[in-house]
Amino acid sequence: MSVIILFCAIVILSCIVTNKFSNKLGIPSLVFFMFLGVLFGSDGILKLSFDDYDLTSKLCSIGLLFIIFYGGFCTKKPDDSKVTIQAALLSSLGTVLTAAFTAIFCYYGLKMPLAESFLIGAIISSTDAASVFSILRSKRLNLKHNTAPLLEMESGSNDPFAYLLTMLGIVLMKGGSLHSLTPMLFKQIFFGVLFGVLIAYATIYIFKKTKLLSEGTDTIFMVAVALVSFSIPDLLGGNGYLSVYLTGIILGNSPIKNKINLIYFFDGITALSQVIIFFLIGFLSFPHKIPEILVPAVLITVFLSFVARPLAVSAIMLPFKAKWNQISFISWAGLRGAASIVFAIMVVAESSAMKHDIFHIVFVVALLSVTIQGSMLPVIAKRDDMIDKFSDVRKTFNDYQQESAIALNKLTIKDSHPWKGCALKDIKVSNNALILVINRNNEKIVPKGSTILQEGDEVLIGTTVVQSSDDIKLCETVIDKGHEWLNKKINEIDFPNNFLIALIKRGVESFVPHGNTEIKLGDTIVFYET
Repeated sequence: MSVIILFCAIVILSCIVTNKFSNKLGIPSLVFFMFLGVLFGSDGILKLSFDDYDLTSKLCSIGLLFIIFYGGFCTKKPDDSKVTIQAALLSSLGTVLTAAFTAIFCYYGLKMPLAESFLIGAIISSTDAASVFSILRSKRLNLKHNTAPLLEMESGSNDPFAYLLTMLGIVLMKGGSLHSLTPMLFKQIFFGVLFGVLIAYATIYIFKKTKLLSEGTDTIFMVAVALVSFSIPDLLGGNGYLSVYLTGIILGNSPIKNKINLIYFFDGITALSQVIIFFLIGFLSFPHKIPEILVPAVLITVFLSFVARPLAVSAIMLPFKAKWNQISFISWAGLRGAASIVFAIMVVAESSAMKHDIFHIVFVVALLSVTIQGSMLPVIAKRDDMIDKFSDVRKTFNDYQQESAIALNKLTIKDSHPWKGCALKDIKVSNNALILVINRNNEKIVPKGSTILQEGDEVLIGTTVVQSSDDIKLCETVIDKGHEWLNKKINEIDFPNNFLIALIKRGVESFVPHGNTEIKLGDTIVFYET
C-alpha cells in the first residue's frame, strides 16, 4: 500500500515539475503529463505493465465529470444573446456535423467498417476547453468579436453531445437496432436536462435558505452535488455529463456564498483530474503499436482540422454573418483532448471486437491536436487579426477577479484625538475615503453611522489613492443585466456581516459609496471581506 501511495506522490510531483517546462516551451502541460505516463508504462523506462481499460475508464470518468462541472461553473453567461445561440448550435449541431464528416471520411476514405467509422467520428467530435483556455489565459490572448465566451461555452457544453453520440455508436457496435435508439436518445436528453436543472436549483436553495453549510463544508457539499448530478441521471439511463454541466453553469451564474473559495477549490480538483487522466492515458498506451495506426491517425487529424471542423463551423457561423477571420480562428481552436480519449477508453472497455485500434488512433489524434494546434494558437490568432488589445480574456469566466490596489491607513484613536466620542456620521472624511473596520479590544466592528469611536479604537481607512506600502488586494465584480444588486441602493441590500464595499468604479470615475448610493448597470464594485 505504501508503495502505491509513494508512486502516486512521485507522479503528481513529476507532473508539477513538467508543468514548469511546458510554460517555458509554450506547449500545453497536458502533453507532458501524457509523455510522463508513457515513460512509466509498459514500453517506457520503468516498464510497468498496465492494460486495465475498465479501471482506467472508471477513474477517468470521475475526473472528467469534475472537469465538465468546473467548466460549466466557470462559464459566464454572455451578455450578448447571439453568442449564446451560436455556442449552443456549435456544441450541438456543430458536434453532430463534425462527427458525420469524420465518419464519412473514415468509411469511404480509409475503408473502415461503418460502426467503427461512426465511433471515431463521435469520439473526436468534442473540443477540449481546458487545453484552449489554458493557452488563452497563459498567453493573455484577448479575442475580438466575443470569440472567447463563444469558445468557452462551446467547448464546455459539447462533451455531453459527443458522449451521447459515442453511446449510440456503442449500441450499434453491439448489434442494437435503430428502433432501440429512440428511447435511449430520449432518456439521455430528458433525464440529463431534468436532473441537471433540479439539482442546481435545489443546491441554490440550500445555500440561500438553510444554515446547513459553514465555511469549509460548502466545498465538500459541492463535491457531493457534482457527483449526485452525474450519478442519478446516469443510473436512469440519462446523460450524466449533460446533467453535471447544466448544474455547473446554473450554479456558476448564481449568487451563492463563498463562490470564490469554491472556484479555488475546484481549480485544484480539476488540475488533479487532468493530471490523473492524461497520465493514465499515457500509462495505458503502447508506443510500439503506434506505427501501425500512424498513417490513418495523421490523415484523420488533417481531415478533422482542415475539412470537418471548418465546414461545421462555417455552416453555423455564416448565417450569423460572422467574419472569415473569426471562422478561421474558431476552426483552428477546436483542440481534441481529455474527453475524446476518455470516450475512446470507454469504447474499448465496452467492446474489444474491433478491427482497428481505436484507442491508439484517438490517442495520436489528440496528441497531434494539442501539440501542433495548441502551440500554434497564438500564431493563428495574430495571423487572423483576432487579438483585442483593449479587453481582458479573464473576464470571460466566472472566476475572474480583477486585482485592485487600495491604500489602507490604520489610525489609533488616542485620548486627545478629535474623533474620540464622535459618531461616524458626524465625522468629516474626504470623498475618496471610507472607514472599513474598527478594531476594539481585539473585536472587529463593522462600522455604522451611529457607531461612536472610543479611546484605543484602531480604525482602518481605505482610500482610492495608492500611496501606501500597505496596499492590499481586493476583489471586483461587474454589475450586469441579471445581477441581483442592479438598481438597488446599498442600504437596501442584505450583505453578509463581514462584507464591505470599498469603492465603486463608474465609467472613468471612482468613488466611495454611502448607504443611499444606487448601484447601476456597468458599475464595478470593489469589495472587501473582513
